[in-house]
Amino acid sequence: MTSSFRFFKTAEALLTHALPSSKLQLYSSLPQRAKMSSMAARLKGKTVLITGASSGIGRSCAFEFAKTSPEDLKLVLTARRIDTLKEIASEIQKEAPGVKVHPVKLDVSKPDEVSGLVDSLPQEFKDIDILVNNAGLVKGLDQAPNIKAEDIDVMFSTNVTGLINMTQAILPIFKARSDGGRGDIINIGSIAGREPYQGGSIYCATKAAVRSFTDALRRELVSSRIRVIEIDPGQVETEFSVVRFYGDEEKAKKVYEGVEPLTPDDIAEIVVFAAGRRENVVIADTLVFPSHQAAATVMHRKS
Repeated sequence: MTSSFRFFKTAEALLTHALPSSKLQLYSSLPQRAKMSSMAARLKGKTVLITGASSGIGRSCAFEFAKTSPEDLKLVLTARRIDTLKEIASEIQKEAPGVKVHPVKLDVSKPDEVSGLVDSLPQEFKDIDILVNNAGLVKGLDQAPNIKAEDIDVMFSTNVTGLINMTQAILPIFKARSDGGRGDIINIGSIAGREPYQGGSIYCATKAAVRSFTDALRRELVSSRIRVIEIDPGQVETEFSVVRFYGDEEKAKKVYEGVEPLTPDDIAEIVVFAAGRRENVVIADTLVFPSHQAAATVMHRKS
């Protein structure tokens, strides 16, 4: 059992041990909803779909949602690596038996797979409440005119077209609800979408496109109760750099030398916090840096 799950499972036991008998009786008589944190209560019973959930920020989001609302939650976890998703599902269900997990093999860069996703889900997982558009990648540091055509294609088809297609697949579920619709669309962007840098032109362009799409979507849905949220991390240590350098782990490690980057858990906590706000509160736009970073290319490295 992980320490974070152990904390949440034992919190009530510690509280009841510390309370005087008279206050313990009062606490025990409270409705179960009143005993929860407000965030857990707001997430209770919801269905969350996370793309790119086999590693990095997506994986951490799955665990953070389960930790925060461990009694009644449904998770749809998608990624290309189905075996890894099944391992994650098994671990979550051991730690939080009240959480149901449905892993799905999905490549968001393939429109046919995305369009068939909702129909393929078991009935109890179809009513999505929260979509976390996390799947994304970067390839290379090439500069024009030497950028590889295949790198351009995979970055745009995953980061932009894939995110838009996922949103369009899930949005009808949200819009069918009362008051013009309700639900959360949480897009994982990047500082790269705000500040382009040399060697990252295509990746930066894809994240700028995500930012524009997100802003336009928020305006289009303003008459509904559908919340559109973007979270833009700075430097986070994930498989991101390994993918950028085509699997060269030694080269990827050098990116994080002399610094303390954000972790996937840091971003997952913010994702769940945004989803767990009162319905009228929209954490619309969040930029997150580690303390050593001040801009896309401004970092302090210890010698």
